[in-house]
Amino acid sequence: MLETAADIVLQIVRFYYRRRLWLSVLALAFAFVVGSVYILVGGLRISPFAPSYRVTVQLAESGGLLPHQDVMFQGAPVGRVESVDVTQDSVNAIISINSPAKIPTSSTVRVSGLSPAGEQYVGFSSHSDAGPFLTDGSVVGLGKATTPVTLAQLLADADGTLAQLDPKKLEIIRRELSLSKDGPRKLTDIIDGGTFLLATLDQVLPETISLLRTSRVVLTTATDVNNGIATTSRNLTTVMNGVNRMEGGYRTLVDTGQQRFHQIDALFSDNSDTMVQLLGNLATVSHLTYLRVPALNALFPDYRGSMLEALTTILHDGGGWATADIYPRYTCDYGTPRRPPSSADYPEPFLNTFCRDDDPAVLIRGAKNAPRPAGDDTAGPRAGADLGTTADRTPTGRFSIPTPYGGPTLPIEPPQ
Repeated sequence: MLETAADIVLQIVRFYYRRRLWLSVLALAFAFVVGSVYILVGGLRISPFAPSYRVTVQLAESGGLLPHQDVMFQGAPVGRVESVDVTQDSVNAIISINSPAKIPTSSTVRVSGLSPAGEQYVGFSSHSDAGPFLTDGSVVGLGKATTPVTLAQLLADADGTLAQLDPKKLEIIRRELSLSKDGPRKLTDIIDGGTFLLATLDQVLPETISLLRTSRVVLTTATDVNNGIATTSRNLTTVMNGVNRMEGGYRTLVDTGQQRFHQIDALFSDNSDTMVQLLGNLATVSHLTYLRVPALNALFPDYRGSMLEALTTILHDGGGWATADIYPRYTCDYGTPRRPPSSADYPEPFLNTFCRDDDPAVLIRGAKNAPRPAGDDTAGPRAGADLGTTADRTPTGRFSIPTPYGGPTLPIEPPQ
């Protein structure tokens, strides 16, 4: 049994030994295929059989983005940039995203770089995993995606920053730092402190941006009122100089202030009962005044001037001016019942309202003196007529204005 197994193994070895060249070729080919698959799938992340969907990202500028660069979601690679097309209005980046990756449409999109040398990628980030999600053919509109600051913009901003530096002051700083052996350490501390400050501001980037924007408004406003600030500074200088001249009076006030405060405390202590009663009376007066606020508003309306203002209109040019009518006004007694003038109701009119004055010089053009045929007695009330008789109540319709006691509540809504 053992000899048979040994013969089989020996024959297999001899078979493969005679064909060792072909076996080496097959092994090299297999290693090449495995290595190529690893490089394509593991290194270059090319998966020709993996399902994916395409999304178009519209950019104001490319920001250095090139085809075959990564697409990240929450820092993890989920796809590739297929192409970057320039159109008349924007730069369209066509990206391919693996189907298992579900990216919300509310995600923020930006083109970022891994290093100052470039290596841009499209990054998606979201604070929620709720839908809706991007699908095949989705478009991220222009203005929703941001790009990194271009080198030209960076150099322009750096030029503005460097222009604000004073070379003489920098020379003084360099000279001061070189006076002792601790100069390099101090410079290192300054740079480390600046780095720490920038790192801290980066953690609160939205608040920092808001602070810079509001500071710009404040500083712009300060620039606009620069002359006013200078005037205020001069006035404050004058005030402080006056305060310095009255320093002795302030010291006297401070020295005697304790005694005066003790006297005020004693005054309150001696009159505490009276003050409690006074406060109670004031509370009662305030309550009564509050209840009569509508009446006070009616007494002092805001749609016309005050009495003092009216007096100023008649007193001018060194005298008082007024208009008077010396002719007496005729009044007629109709004989109807008199109502109190303070009544705030809306009564119906009287029916038998005839002037009882027989003087023909009165109401010459009135109805009483109108020509009438012989025997017409309509110039006065009928015999035995009741002078207190009023008209029937006015019917109420859809366009009627209500007339309750005291008048309608203003403003009145127009009838519908």
